[in-house]
Amino acid sequence: MTIEGRATFEGRTVAIIGGGSGIGFRVAELAAAAGAEVVLGGRSAERLQKAVETIGPKARGASADLEDRASIRAFFEPLATLDHLFVPAATYTVGSLADLSDEDAESPFRTKFWGQYHAIKAAAPKLASDGSIVLMAGAAGARPLKGAAAYAACNSAIEGLGRALALELAPVRVNTVSPGTIDGHLWRSRPEAIRETAFAHYSRIAAAGRPGTEDEIADAVLFLMRNSFMTGTTLYADGGYTLR
Repeated sequence: MTIEGRATFEGRTVAIIGGGSGIGFRVAELAAAAGAEVVLGGRSAERLQKAVETIGPKARGASADLEDRASIRAFFEPLATLDHLFVPAATYTVGSLADLSDEDAESPFRTKFWGQYHAIKAAAPKLASDGSIVLMAGAAGARPLKGAAAYAACNSAIEGLGRALALELAPVRVNTVSPGTIDGHLWRSRPEAIRETAFAHYSRIAAAGRPGTEDEIADAVLFLMRNSFMTGTTLYADGGYTLR
């Protein structure tokens, strides 16, 4: 269903791997409140169960590990059809060329790039023709900071993947959201001194003068899902970080 170019969520199914916490959970909450059935994936059964209980009867959860392709396929197998897909889950290490082991340097690609790629591959046959995929990248792909080359390259690669898949999977729409630093679940799990230093630095270099919020990024994701004329686009929800 659409209203003046905006898809509604009523009666739609939204799958979110990484929906047990952070931005993914907030997207799930808002989509369910708008009428969608949400299917949450993640590695922590406890976290998924808590998320499902919080959202209510429109939510269900299932195990999904982005480093395990069989797990990804098993997550999508029970779904007859799917309308929207969002995969914000990722586990990786960030550091400099000199400091990172090869394994750690490859970690953003293993989960954030290849994890999303294989999730899309498994979900694509089930996606409605008027459905959408929202990829998760990061503003570091457009404006890298010194000391995080592999992480920046991964985010750039995801943006390129989104543009290419928008052509390959059309009429299914494929867009990418690229947030800046977000004051939310991920950063709140890090040591306070590191977090506050990062937030202060980001506040100096972003036009908005502050980090973003999970609600702001979730709103950007929902916009990309709803707007039926948006495809092949990268939306920088970064407070103007990429402008400076």
